[in-house]
Parts: sequence; structure tokens; C-alpha cells
Amino acid sequence: MRLGSGAFAACCVVIEVLGVAVFLRGFFPVSVRSASRVQPLPPAPEPAAGTSSNWTQLPPPLFRKVVIMLVDGLRGDFVFGSKGVQFMPYTTYLIEKGFTHSFIAEAKPPTVTLPRIKALMTGSIPGFIDAVMNFNSPVLLEDNLIGQAKAAGKRIVFYGDDTWIKLFPKHFVEYDGTSSFFVSDFREVDDNITRHLDNVLKREDWDMLILHYLGLDHIGHVTGPHSPMIGPKLKEMDYILKKIHISLLSKEREASLPHLLVLCGDHGMSETGGHGASSVEEVSTPLILISSAFQRKSGNFQPPEHVQQTDLAATLAVGLGLPIPKNSVGSLLFPVVEGATMREQLRFLHLNSVQLSRLLQENVPMYEKDPGFQQFKVTEKLHGNWIKLYLEGNNSEVLLNLGRKVLKQYLNALKTLSMSLSKQVVQYDMYSMMVGTVIVLEVLILLLLSTPKALCQKAEFEIPLSSSLFSLLFYLMVLILSAVHVIVCTSAERSCYFCSVSWLAAVGVMMLISALLCVILSLLTNTFENVRLPAQNPTASSSSWSGLDLLILFGTLGHVLSLGASSFIEEEHQTWYFLINTLCLALGHEICRNHFLGKDFDHNLAMEEDFQKDTKKVLQYKNDYVDVPEYNKMHKMSSLELPEGYEKWLGLASPWLILIFCRLLRSLNQTGVQWAHRPDFGHWLTSSDHKAELSVLAFLSLVMIFILVQRRCSPVSKVAMALGLLGVYCYRAAFGNVFLPWQRDNKDISKGIIEARFVYVFVLGILFTGTKDLLKSQVISADVNVRSRGLWEIYSGLVLLAALLLRPHNLPVLVFSLLIQAVMTKFIWKPLKHDAAQITIMHYWFGQAFFYFQGNSNNIATVDISAGFVGLDHYIEVPAMFLTAFATYVGPILWAIHLLSFLSSENSSRTSAMSHACFCYAVICSIPVSVYIVLVTSLRYHLFIWSVFSPKLLYEGMHLLLTAAICVFFTAMDQTNLIKP
Repeated sequence: MRLGSGAFAACCVVIEVLGVAVFLRGFFPVSVRSASRVQPLPPAPEPAAGTSSNWTQLPPPLFRKVVIMLVDGLRGDFVFGSKGVQFMPYTTYLIEKGFTHSFIAEAKPPTVTLPRIKALMTGSIPGFIDAVMNFNSPVLLEDNLIGQAKAAGKRIVFYGDDTWIKLFPKHFVEYDGTSSFFVSDFREVDDNITRHLDNVLKREDWDMLILHYLGLDHIGHVTGPHSPMIGPKLKEMDYILKKIHISLLSKEREASLPHLLVLCGDHGMSETGGHGASSVEEVSTPLILISSAFQRKSGNFQPPEHVQQTDLAATLAVGLGLPIPKNSVGSLLFPVVEGATMREQLRFLHLNSVQLSRLLQENVPMYEKDPGFQQFKVTEKLHGNWIKLYLEGNNSEVLLNLGRKVLKQYLNALKTLSMSLSKQVVQYDMYSMMVGTVIVLEVLILLLLSTPKALCQKAEFEIPLSSSLFSLLFYLMVLILSAVHVIVCTSAERSCYFCSVSWLAAVGVMMLISALLCVILSLLTNTFENVRLPAQNPTASSSSWSGLDLLILFGTLGHVLSLGASSFIEEEHQTWYFLINTLCLALGHEICRNHFLGKDFDHNLAMEEDFQKDTKKVLQYKNDYVDVPEYNKMHKMSSLELPEGYEKWLGLASPWLILIFCRLLRSLNQTGVQWAHRPDFGHWLTSSDHKAELSVLAFLSLVMIFILVQRRCSPVSKVAMALGLLGVYCYRAAFGNVFLPWQRDNKDISKGIIEARFVYVFVLGILFTGTKDLLKSQVISADVNVRSRGLWEIYSGLVLLAALLLRPHNLPVLVFSLLIQAVMTKFIWKPLKHDAAQITIMHYWFGQAFFYFQGNSNNIATVDISAGFVGLDHYIEVPAMFLTAFATYVGPILWAIHLLSFLSSENSSRTSAMSHACFCYAVICSIPVSVYIVLVTSLRYHLFIWSVFSPKLLYEGMHLLLTAAICVFFTAMDQTNLIKP
């Protein structure tokens, strides 16, 4: 079967996406789970040496009512730092006067809402893939505190983030949920909760009240943690806590038990306002337990103790008289129960230790050798001796000292058991990982082996698919893989995702792996046979590598090798900045050489004509197997049209202009880890004191965008673009980011929904115009000019969409991207006549650099989810995810579409340009993904696997998915990509 190189590359990338998806499903592990899932286990009896204890049931509750006030995005220094003193005076008063037990609760990454709620209510450490599931919360079937409370007959009332309602359906006797994803809402989302407080605090028909406030997190996403809106929101939260606390205190006179008020955060907030990663600001959350039952502490205020966020589930279970969730890896916060009797304290710690030891036995084969388990067994015996002495009526000092010893050993055993279980949270599905890795590596090898033929002038080659599918090796491989699948799935001790899929799907994957292997072997055979022809003709086998080719080769290899180091992943933006700066220097050298030495090549024209006659047969061979730029490079200098006058000097200055642009962009957004805390120009612009400067910059940027984009648009699209950019500025003004000349007062911030939808109308109109031209060129008439105009219209529509979604201080990033593209088109790519492969890789490099220029990193916290809700008045999953993905990858997407538009307009004479570009784009994206999958597999027990390597893996998977979509679009635009039998 003959296949165009572009279509072949698109098919390969789509298959590679399948392989990466299987690998990701196996790589992101399932948390440790208890084997007893149906019926809850009876409480462990109190240990007693030689006697029988009458304490065989769960202890009674310590608190009558519990109120959990969860403030989304509340990081530790908002309460315990200067902001807490200034904006939360009542909370600070309670902490300093000793009315609370205050802690810094460490949240494990990923620090996003869904897994953090699971951690708080189950005590387990959710899998990293829950960061992806955060947008679509499924029902929580795992044993949890809410389920235990409902089973015990407790009445639970909830107001706030509707994620709770999705996780715990039919668990609340009363609830009112609000969407957590509409980040443009700062006030209504919290007012919807507070409006219920006066009524519910007067009533007695509830036992648990859960409040999840979202406004603080939304402010952080949009304006950052140092926004002037943070203070008023903290004051609001402090006032609400004061109201709840005073109401609970007033009711304790009539109650037999005290009440408990818990103030906590699900995660913190990074210095840019996002969250999801493992920085100190993101993982440090306050945990404040307030109750009249706590003994008031005297003396100076002590810094809060650091605990784990998972400890809250066990603590609340004990406080409410409920069983500790079976999968909890947390330990009891002992200060909460230190007011109880010694026997009660030991009983609480024993129940927690038994629960952790059972979980350890079910998840660790050699649990008997675990230090925590051994310590627990020793302590349990001492506990039994203490119970025996206690029941015998021994009240001597020996009983007291023994009790203190048992207490201390229980606490040490709990800490060790909890640490051991936390380490066991990683349970990789190695079989699924291996299947995905094999598919990805096979696709990469297939692409590399096909490179010589794919980049030839015809841009098509024969795929030995039919012979491979009917070969004996194919059927033998299918049988072998099926046997391996049966053996693995029947002997695996733990569940495996690939074993759970249907046999039809599993056999399909095995056939795919076998077919890829047979095609690879067939191509290898053909390659070895074709090597003999160039060996017999030394002229044909000679090929020259330019300095630019070597830079591209070693730059790509260097970037791939750097992915093996965590520091290089954290600071990957530095790698891309270095590569594009080096590329600009190489282009500057090439331009200078051509401009000043181009005339020296004129005398070679006669020699070149003779050489063409002598090598006619060789070139015929090269047309079939070698890229045509081999010949173009030899006569490029002689056919170069040197610019005259100022254009010559602009051409010479163009690489240096690009370097200046890149340097300015680097100062706009600090990214990475090492220097992310340092102030940058973006922070200066977004501060409230420089709103006027930001307004001027945003206006000038929008004007420049119009000037750079409108030059190739139709008259209708020009008008639409102008009105759309005006709507962008009005949207930002309505949102409060910039000033309008006729509105200088500080009015309340609105959502800007009407303005954003106004812009969407023009975006869709421009995209529709471009799509119409593309369909006309593809279906009615194969007119290159019509197709080129249609592609530019689509590119213009995406630029307008990017201007709407990017934050106003990032609009210069879009301007400089357009400027660099215009400069390189006029003064570099056109005069130097680079081939399609070189131009493609340059676009790819600059697209990656602009991904980081806009403030992104390999940290999930830098994803600007507020872009997903521009123009939406409520959460709609598909548009929100699309807009968020587009805003995150706007750099690579715009550079890829510009590549397609450039090749369509400038290389109409070379019909294979798009096919070459598609193939090169697929290869350059596949190499890092394939190598990185192998690296993370070998480094899966690395210290930074979850904080550094895993987020990067998610970014690579998403980038590959976008690459597949881009390659499919390339193939659809290239009329030479036809499948021929």
C-alpha cells in the first residue's frame, strides 16, 4: 500500500496516542486499599493480658456537633502569617490565647480540590490521576467519613462546592452546591453559602455542617495571592468563623457534649495564584480545631506543628465515635484527645494502630518485618499489661508510668506505620506500562526508519502492510502475545487495567503490536538492501550536513537527554531559550555569509550545469529515496536574490531583533522553580498601582495584533478582527483588569460575559470564512491561493481567540510571536530558501519557547484554568476544557498553524512541502515522548517522581494529543496525501 508521508505520520501519531494512553493508565497508580470492601470490620477489642475487658465497642463520641469550614486555596501564611494578623483578627485571637489546637497540614501533590477532599474524608492518599479527574468528579465508593456518619444516623448538611455532592450523592439531608470551576465569580459563590448560615445555626436538626468556600481560590486564580482582593476575602472568612463559633458556644450550655469547629484548606496557593504542584505555598494548609473541650494553654504562642492532611479523617472519626475509614493512612492528632482519661487515650490510639496494621498486612507482603508493625505488637502487649493492672485496681505510680510509656510507644508506632503506608501508595500496573511502551517505541522506530523515503521528492512510499499481515511471523507474534496475556492476567496478584479490558480490545492491541513489528522488520530488510546502491556509487552516497542541520540534530538530542534530570525538567524553559538563541546566532551567521559572499558563488554556475548532467541518474535515485534539499542546498547560494538597500540591512539585523524580542519576553514572566519567586515585569503590571500602565500596554498590543494580522485577511475579516479586538479590551475593562477612558472609577468587577460572547461571535465568523475557503479549495477547485487565504483566516481567528483568553499582561507575548513570525518569513525563510524540514523544526522550537514565554512550566499550578470560563455563566465541561487547553498551548498551536499557512503560500511549487512538514513535526514530537516514557519507567521510585516527573508526563501526553490533531489537519490540507492500494 502506497501512502503519503503526511498521512503516514498522522496515522503513526494517532497510534502513539493510544500507546501513551495505555501507559498513563498503568503509570498513575491506585492508592492502597483494604481488601474488606463489603461489611465494615467490628472494632478491635481492648487488649488485656489474661483478663477480659468490657470495652469491646467503639468509644462514645467526644463532640455533639461538628462544623467543618473549608476555605478553598487557604494557605498557611494566610492564617499564621502577617495576613492572618491583619485580616483575620478573631482567628488569630483564638490561636494566641490557646483556645485551639493549630497545625500546618501538609497536602500531598497533586494539590487540586478533588483528591484533597478524598484525602480529608478517607484519610488515604489519592492517586495522581485524580488531578485529571478533578474536572469530572465520580461517586466516591471508598470507605469514608461521610459514609460512616450517614450509616451511624448522623444528619449532615452541606453548602458549597458541588464536588462534594458528586462524591457523596444522597448523603446530605440538606445541601446547596455551587460550581467550583467558574473562577470569575468571587462573591456570589460565597454569598450562596453564607445566606444559609443564620437559619441553619438556629436549628438543632443536624449533627455535621460542612461549608466549602470558593471565593479565595478564585481570586488567587485570576489575580494572584498578593492581590488587594485577598485581604477583604480573608476578613469575610474571619467574620463567618466568628459567627459560627459564637453560635456554637451559645448552644453548649444546653448540650451534654461540647461542639467542634474545624477551619482548614484543601490546598494552598502558589505565588502565581495556581495550585496542583508541590511548592511549600501549595502544600501548606492551616488546620485549626476549635472547641471548649480543649484545655487552654498558657505561655507564649508556639508555632503550629506540622502534620499530614490525612490525619484529619482519623481524628474526626474518633471525635464523632465512628470507625476510622479502612483505607486511612493518617494517625490521630493526639492533642484533640489529651483531655480524656488515660484508658480512653490508649483505647483511641489502639484502634488507630489496629486499623493501620490491618491495612499494612493487606498491602505489604513482608509486613511482619516492618518496624512500625513490630513496634505496634510490642506496644499492644504492654497495653494489655496496663489494662490488667488497671482492672485489678492498681492505682500506683507504676500504672501511671507504664501508661505514659505505652502512650509514647503507640504514638511512635502510629507515625512509623503511617509513613510505611504512605510509601506503599505507589502500585504501578507494570503490564499496562509495558504494553504502552512497546507501542510507543515501535511507532518511533517506524518513523525513524521511514525518514529517508518520507522526505524524498515524491513524499510517498510503499508500506509493506499486506505482506506483513499475511506473514507467518505476524500470526506467531499474535499467538505468543496472547499466551503472555493469559499468563499475566491469570497469575497477577493485583488488578491490571489491560487485563480488565475486553478480549476483543486486547487481541486488537496484540495484532497492532505484531503488525508494527512485522512492518519494522520489513523496512529494515529493505533498508539494508538499499544501502548497497549508494555504496556502489560514491557520488550518490555523498551528502552534506549544513551547520543548521547539525544544530537541529544536536539541539534535539540535547533536549531529549536533559529530560533525565529533575532539575532540567523544572527549568526546561532555560533549555528552549538557549536553543532558540543559538538558532538565531546560526541564522545570523548564515545571513551574513550569504549577503557578503553570495556573489562569489556566481562563477560556479557553469560548473553546476555540468554537474547536473553528470549526476542526472543519481538525482533520479535521490528523488525516490533522499530528500530533495540535497540538491537545493548546492544551488541555493547562486540563485539567491540579494535584497537591496535597507532590506539588506534589515535582513542582517533580523536575527538580532529576534534575540532582543526573546530577551524582553523572558523578563515578562518568571517561570520554572529556581527563579519563580523573583519579581518580574508581569507582576509589576498586574499590581493595582500600575493599572494605567497595563491599560496602555494592552491597548497598544491589540493595535499591533490588528496591524500584523490584517494584511492578508479579506475586507470582511478585517472588520471582524478590529471589532473583535475592541471587544477584547472591553472584556478586560468589564473584568476590572484595565481602564476604559470613560470609566475611571473603581466600579465592581463584573463577569464580562456579554463582552466575551461578543468576541466569540467574531472568532466564529472569521473561522467560518476560513473554513469556507478551505472547503472551496479542497472540493470545488484546487486553487492554492484560495487555500492559502483560508488558512490565514483560520490563523487570524485563532489569534483573536488567543487575545481574548490570554491575561492582559501576556498580550505582548502574542504581539512578539506575530512580529517574530513576520520577520522570519520576510528576511530569513524566504531569502535563505530553507527546506520544509528545517522550517518545521524552527517553528516547533519557537512554539515550545513561547509555551514558556507566556508563564507556563512543567508545573500543574501554572495552568490558567480561568481561561476556560471566559464568556461562560456556568460550568460547561467540553468548552471549558477546550478553552483551557487552547490557552495553555496557544504558543505551539499558533506556530503550527502559521507553519501550515506559510508552506501553503510560499511552497506552492513544491507539492511535497506539507507532507515533509507533517512528517517532521510528528518525528520531532515523538522522540521526546518515547524517550521520556522509558525514563520515567526507570525512575518510577525517584524521590521527585510525583512532584517533577509525573506532571511533565501529563504535559507530554497532552502535547502529543495536540500533535496528533495538528498532523491530521496537515494531512487534510495536503492533497498529495492519498492512500493508494
